Amino acid sequence: MPRPGRIGEFELIHRYFAPLARDFAGAGGLKSDNAFLPADPRHDLVVKTDTIVSGVHFLADEKPGVVAAKALRVCLSDLAAGGGVPYAYQLSLSLDRGWSERWVAAFARGLAADQRRYGIALSGGDTVVSPGPLTITITAFGRVARGKGLGRGGAKAGDELWVTGTIGDGALGLLVAQGKLEGPALEKRYRLPQPRTTLGPKLVGIAAATADVSDGLLADAGHIAEASRLAVHIERDHVPLSVAARRVIAADASLWASVLGGGDDYELVIAVPPSRRTRLLAAARDTGVKATHIGQFFRGQGVQLTIDGVPARATRKGYVHFF
Repeated sequence: MPRPGRIGEFELIHRYFAPLARDFAGAGGLKSDNAFLPADPRHDLVVKTDTIVSGVHFLADEKPGVVAAKALRVCLSDLAAGGGVPYAYQLSLSLDRGWSERWVAAFARGLAADQRRYGIALSGGDTVVSPGPLTITITAFGRVARGKGLGRGGAKAGDELWVTGTIGDGALGLLVAQGKLEGPALEKRYRLPQPRTTLGPKLVGIAAATADVSDGLLADAGHIAEASRLAVHIERDHVPLSVAARRVIAADASLWASVLGGGDDYELVIAVPPSRRTRLLAAARDTGVKATHIGQFFRGQGVQLTIDGVPARATRKGYVHFF
């Protein structure tokens, strides 16, 4: 929770920064992670900026190539949620005073590998040295058909809630990296997100609303519900888990709180009208991405969690940025 006398991230944005974007339609009132800018008569640019900080978003001793990959991939995950095909990105690199050329060279190699993997290119940026910590900001651009970009605010009552992949591996992987759990597969998911860049563009015309799971499943499904002025129901036992996640939860059921509220999964939560369910499943099959139906949107407010159909209280609803 925010400290007394302070407000949280979303209230901060709503109170101070959303008014600055009021006259720009592509900002969508800053209610989604992406902005949409006209590019040409047929396309919009999907634009996303993300910052990762040493000791906050990645471990201070993380390998530079892995840091590079994570910095780029968290932005690509948002482009996927917006329906965008990766196009180009800008890099702002704030090195600490102990930086070395060897570290930068390895960081650049990591970026180069992911540029090839995701079909994106560096187009500019800035590099500075500061007292620290190491901070990387990336602004990524994707392309989507004019007026077809996906956001959080389009869900309707009766739409189904779907999620890609498996949930909880990122948060559990952080616990592994911190030495609090065992599970190499989980740790890899935390260190190297797998953005759904192939499925995202195929959701255009299928999804009513989307978000990526960065703050936590409950939080990010809740963001869609709030932006759409709805409530959302999630059945916990329908949430897809990896084999590794099931193993550690079987040993300690309290870890469900991290699974549902820990974040760092970079999967997609998707609101889909029932009439488009078959098309969603076909798109998921074509891209090799698993999609699971975990809930539904309805009139009201908030996130309703059930376990075996019985209402349950979530002890952790998502990552809090300001505390």
